[in-house]
Amino acid sequence: MTTPSLHMMKLCVGAPHPEALERWQAERFGGGPAEHITRMWPKRAEELLAGGSIFWVFKGTMLARQRILDLQQRTGGDGITRCALILDREVIRVSAVPRRAFQGWRYLTPPDAPPDLPAGRAAESPLPPKLARELAEMGLL
Repeated sequence: MTTPSLHMMKLCVGAPHPEALERWQAERFGGGPAEHITRMWPKRAEELLAGGSIFWVFKGTMLARQRILDLQQRTGGDGITRCALILDREVIRVSAVPRRAFQGWRYLTPPDAPPDLPAGRAAESPLPPKLARELAEMGLL
């Protein structure tokens, strides 16, 4: 039996848009995979590793995703063990979806995940968060 995939959603703190995340990861990780350290180990790790992505929320709007390649254990200088999400370096733009602030990360099922933008639309600026939220509430986004 195949394990169904699952995604995770996380606020992208410190990067106002996907291009800033790409620049930061390039500076930090060079040409290798990126990693994001989180305090808790996902209980549904097997589902995340079955094709899941981390969907990034920038200033109240989900705009991009990165495929999760692996989960690895990391121990900080404080002796606390954490989870490193090993990510594909490609930051894929998705249809803008407004999201309220939250702490940590949330699971996101594939039917609830926004679709990838076609290649020609990936460079477009997203709608302002307030307008995107209003359109989503009307079912137009």
